[in-house]
Amino acid sequence: MHMGVARAEQMDEEARRLEGWLNQGKHGKMGYMANHFDKRTDPRKLVDGAKSVISLTYNYHSEAVQSDADAPKISQYAYGRDYHWVIKDKLKSLLAYIREEVGEVNGRCFVDSAPVLERDWARRSGVGWVGKHTLLLHPKAGSYFFLAELIIDLELATDDPIRDYCGTCTRCIDACPTEAISPQGYVMDGSKCISYLTIELKDAIPDEFKGKMEGWVFGCDICQQVCPWNRFATQHTEPKFEPHADLLDMSKQDWEEITEEVFRKVFKKSAVKRTKYAGLKRNLRFLIE
Repeated sequence: MHMGVARAEQMDEEARRLEGWLNQGKHGKMGYMANHFDKRTDPRKLVDGAKSVISLTYNYHSEAVQSDADAPKISQYAYGRDYHWVIKDKLKSLLAYIREEVGEVNGRCFVDSAPVLERDWARRSGVGWVGKHTLLLHPKAGSYFFLAELIIDLELATDDPIRDYCGTCTRCIDACPTEAISPQGYVMDGSKCISYLTIELKDAIPDEFKGKMEGWVFGCDICQQVCPWNRFATQHTEPKFEPHADLLDMSKQDWEEITEEVFRKVFKKSAVKRTKYAGLKRNLRFLIE
């Protein structure tokens, strides 16, 4: 886990960038991205009197691999329990500890479930830099981690941002099969991202992506797999992130013939439930047809 602190204030530069990204339609059909714009760019509208944003990372990297190399693939982050609940509980404990040590503190916990620009706050707080693939990178941990925030009305010493170490590397840009990352990097066309297509998009996956999914049925890790900084990624130590006993041994045929009963059993408390059984079957059909 890594942690950093930034001053809670209006994010002018990030607001302009977000507005431009939305105006270009790069959020696809994620209409919620355009909601609560003021709250996304000013944490003081989320927590009255907010003075500090504490950004934290939580490792989910797994060295386990699916036994059938031809089986449809899911992102590592979805192997185990839904991270929202796992991390939210830890944040609540941290906030309770701060209150025990300091006294009454007004604050809220956030784990990818509210209008918070997580990567920008993490970058501001020195937890990492935003790479060309638009994910946060830590120089000693790579990118296989969740982001979380505590926004509180307690004034804390802040951390300085760190420099961008992507250099001239373009591996993530070159490897993306749907060309979702701009040629110069640092801009993601969400409507082309395999994670968006297999999770966020509720309509039929456009035919233009036929043959470009590279076997991904829920999420995609390609830009992380090719990133040189992930040579520093280490196995997580969170028991709740361990995959269901049957998940990694599912063959290609098992996936293609998956029943709703098996889906409920294997993904009972997983983030994969977000796409629902019907959504997973849609993704599988798109891979097969």
